[in-house]
Amino acid sequence: MSEILNNRYEFVLYFDVENGNPNGDPDAGNMPRIDPQTGYGIITDVCLKRKVRNFVEIAKERDKGFDIYVTEGAVLNNQQKLAYEANGIPAKEDKKESKLTAQQYMCKRFFDVRTFGAVMDTGDYKCGQVRGPIQLCFARSGNSILQQEVTITRMASTTEKETASENRTMGRKYIVPYALYRAEGFISAKFAQKTGFSEDDLALFWDALKNMFDHDHSAARGKMTSRKLFAFKHECALGNAPAVTLFDKITAKCLDESKPPRGFADYQIDVKREMPSGVDLVELL
Repeated sequence: MSEILNNRYEFVLYFDVENGNPNGDPDAGNMPRIDPQTGYGIITDVCLKRKVRNFVEIAKERDKGFDIYVTEGAVLNNQQKLAYEANGIPAKEDKKESKLTAQQYMCKRFFDVRTFGAVMDTGDYKCGQVRGPIQLCFARSGNSILQQEVTITRMASTTEKETASENRTMGRKYIVPYALYRAEGFISAKFAQKTGFSEDDLALFWDALKNMFDHDHSAARGKMTSRKLFAFKHECALGNAPAVTLFDKITAKCLDESKPPRGFADYQIDVKREMPSGVDLVELL
């Protein structure tokens, strides 16, 4: 087991989508999410964390200590029950010491609990609340996006009656022709020490950010690709510079504002490599 993380980090991830819906809004008929005032595309932190979880689940399948707490169809109280059974704690016991023991078990067993944290204070098997060391912001596109509606048809029929009437079912898909998104995140060494988040966990998280879209392809999401990943590593746990100062060091510029961008080559990523004292810029992708 590698050592617990001792350095604060911030990071910037650029990724793009081509002819796909990166994050549908259920309140808007599953159209791509946008900021209604500016028309810029947005993607929730929950969506990005889901892709990280999915990557870890397949990359570390059956590896001890890398189970995923929030999986599709999971009953979370049953996940918490595992901590009580493993430590011989009776159901509904509400002692502080027992809850802490169960919480430590959950952090050790589940990668997403010790990474993102979790609210586990429900049901008969309460494990408290864990604040994870990694927090992600909403991703935002570099330009306003076009929410394009595409009509599709189904040639096959589901019933004999449909075939006889020569009826063809019509449907709709919502896509973004192209958009480059930027996501920013924070990694707290102090919270890492509380959950047991390690250097190996961090390396796995970087791998997930770089490769998560390659294992998440679908007809709805089109072509999504991680393009650039930058990390700001501080010398100490508390940090050596404000996060906003570091984020401002990296910007994306559309090369031709007279036409909508349609590929990553339409952008230029500018990086100011002079860092404040005690901060190293690491280009991971």
